[in-house]
Amino acid sequence: MSKAPIDDAGSVRAGEEVDLERVGAFLKGAGLQLQGTPTLKQFPGGASNLTYLIHYDNRDLILRRPPFGHIAKSAHDMVREARIMQALRPVYPTVPEILAICEDTEVIGVPFYVMERLVGVIPRQNLPRELALDAAQTRQLCLNVIDRLVELHKLDPKATGLDSFGKGEGYVARQVEGWSKRYRAAITDDVGGFESVMQWLADKQPKQEVAICLIHNDFRFDNVVLDPQDPMKVIGVLDWEMATLGDPMMDLGSALAYWVQADDDPFMQGSRRQPTNAPGMLTRDEVVAYYGERTGWNVDNFDFYTVYGLFRLMGIVQQIYKRFKEGSTTNPAFANFGPFVNYLGQRCERIIAASKL
Repeated sequence: MSKAPIDDAGSVRAGEEVDLERVGAFLKGAGLQLQGTPTLKQFPGGASNLTYLIHYDNRDLILRRPPFGHIAKSAHDMVREARIMQALRPVYPTVPEILAICEDTEVIGVPFYVMERLVGVIPRQNLPRELALDAAQTRQLCLNVIDRLVELHKLDPKATGLDSFGKGEGYVARQVEGWSKRYRAAITDDVGGFESVMQWLADKQPKQEVAICLIHNDFRFDNVVLDPQDPMKVIGVLDWEMATLGDPMMDLGSALAYWVQADDDPFMQGSRRQPTNAPGMLTRDEVVAYYGERTGWNVDNFDFYTVYGLFRLMGIVQQIYKRFKEGSTTNPAFANFGPFVNYLGQRCERIIAASKL
């Protein structure tokens, strides 16, 4: 196994600079012992919250802030995300340590937080070639990542002080209703209405949640950090912006909507953002079976959660596509989002047609 490539930051994108002098003064006021003149880099991505690397002579820090531009009141709540991570860390140590939370918008114009930097490997679209993992090692890595989701879902929110981070009961109904409303509001003239999918979700939703626990809501391989010395070991789980109290099966269904496996068709392969197609990776069905085995929860009728996850992804993609069609976002990659929404809707229809629910 070769030396693993460390996930690193690059140049700061134009217009997304951060005032290091003001941030440094805030951090020193918060009690951090920092030496030398800081430098700033930015991690790739950033369609949502922005992530920066601040380098001091004696340590590296990570700063997270909301995106630039207009922000809806309920979106990109940096303080909430940091508070969840603070509450989680004593019982879920793969959460990075929060070092400072700034609610004062006078510092950089928006609330932000600073956390420790976890030096490691983030598995993005493909597993780094340098890892040279064989199929058996890849399978074990896959199981280790799923185990982190299982561990999160088995935490008792009340015992850990996490019971104030969401409404909990009624989560399934709120999600089905909410995503149906958002999808209808975002429909454009070149995508299907998929009313039958929304009706099926409304009719087939379970009467109550399997459990109420803290759910991540964006659990993917590119949100975990692997130990560079032992890439089988998950040392960090990132991006807690959408974490809340809800049904763990909904969290798994949402995660599997992004899980592109080796035998998926070319259209689905084109959407892949994580290395779930690598030899040795579990299939979606195998993930569900393993999750059921580890949690003890019944996963025999998982179709509802599968369709929900795909439909939620449809809603997310269609909202972006509508903004692209209206000209409020111009990224050319979004031009194919309409056909992708239709593809996801048709996948939902096929699952529903074969379902025994």
